[in-house]
Amino acid sequence: MVNRIFTLALVLIFSGMSFASESSVLAFRAQKSIAKGKFAKGYGQLERALLASRKEADLAAEGRVLNSMAKVRIMSLDLDFADSLLSVVRQEAMDENTKLMFNINKISLANAREKFGEGEKICRSIEDSDIKKCDETLKASFYSGCAIAHAGNKHEDNARQALKMTAKNSDDGEGFYAYTAANVSRLLGDSDAETFYKAAEEKAIKSNFSYMTATILWERSLLKGVSKKDKDDLKLRCKNAFELMGLPNNAKRCGE
Repeated sequence: MVNRIFTLALVLIFSGMSFASESSVLAFRAQKSIAKGKFAKGYGQLERALLASRKEADLAAEGRVLNSMAKVRIMSLDLDFADSLLSVVRQEAMDENTKLMFNINKISLANAREKFGEGEKICRSIEDSDIKKCDETLKASFYSGCAIAHAGNKHEDNARQALKMTAKNSDDGEGFYAYTAANVSRLLGDSDAETFYKAAEEKAIKSNFSYMTATILWERSLLKGVSKKDKDDLKLRCKNAFELMGLPNNAKRCGE
């Protein structure tokens, strides 16, 4: 069963959807496909869900599906495509959860491009009170993205505070906190990054979520102090995993 770490990692939004609708059924199937590493199948299901939402004339559902499609494109490093998907979301039709998902995606996109200042700007524009009623999994993902943005800009105090909020809204026993802490430690140059990464990797392998495992392998290869032999091994395993998932951009990055 896909556990909480993957709900947080994927953050595909279904809150507020009527599960009798065609678009919601297809979106739910997409989440299950992607969790199993079947990205092409899952994305195809999201494309069908988008068409269904437009047939239903449901702008709220359309926005949720577009956000989910953008998230998958960010995960697969199709960053310009992700940006274009977010640009057509009807923000006036979004509920509170979908608005937060939209901002999470914008932060994730900025972080993926290493434009951490842009991510921080979005984080600072949102107060805790603004998202008080949102789902905890979304709030955890939001604070995680902010922690990484702050750490990327070497704003340690802000990063640590956002990390605390990540822990408050997630179950650190499931690995998501450990993964976020590992990123923060790596970006700040702390020596405990490897310990956090290994804890997150153990949870990812146990839950059979290959995307997360491969991502952790890549990020571990970036740590200072890793020997060339270990670095080459981490990158090779990462490359092989992403190739088998059908994610060429991720595989190419691992092979560089």
